[in-house]
Amino acid sequence: MKWILTVIAFFCAGIAVGLSGAVPDAWLTSDVSTIILYILIIQVGLGIGMSDSIGKIFKSLDLSALLVPVATVAGSLAFAALLSVVLNGFSATECMALGSGFGYYSLSSVLISEIKEPIAGVQKAAELGMLALLANIFRELIAIGLAPYLSNKFGRLSTVSAAGVTSMDVLLPTIVRYSGKETVPAALINGIVLEILTPILVCYFASL
Repeated sequence: MKWILTVIAFFCAGIAVGLSGAVPDAWLTSDVSTIILYILIIQVGLGIGMSDSIGKIFKSLDLSALLVPVATVAGSLAFAALLSVVLNGFSATECMALGSGFGYYSLSSVLISEIKEPIAGVQKAAELGMLALLANIFRELIAIGLAPYLSNKFGRLSTVSAAGVTSMDVLLPTIVRYSGKETVPAALINGIVLEILTPILVCYFASL
């Protein structure tokens, strides 16, 4: 919870600085956001490549563990597409781009803003970037808050699916607490697969 509040605080601070006019014009017209985007993508690769447990994880693969990320992707995209009916002004593909973040708020928000700006304009791109950030933050909060209910009602792996990308790091202690240590391999595999898929799917749906 403290981590989420810190993220929200920095987000609000960024809005305040932007409204104050203190940001140099060069930052707004240069490739600063693109550079940040590339750094985030490099970080994804480094995080996966430097993990000591990747070999052990893939050796312990079983069908149920592999189906978790498949179910997570399918459920997230289906729910996002349905939201387009409620969210006026946003297409199904735009909503699916938001849903493709799978809880990875920092990368997905920057990616969507960067890709949509030349397609839909600065204002629409900023709106989608903000929605991506908030949607993925709220996903993490809901996954934490509903973990006991999900585990009891829908089974231990439901907490892994709800956590999305964060099942391998931020929410892993919560998953272990309510679903048991047996879910750790599935949680790690789910997080790694979704972290790889996030930039691919976000780029695909945002560019449509």
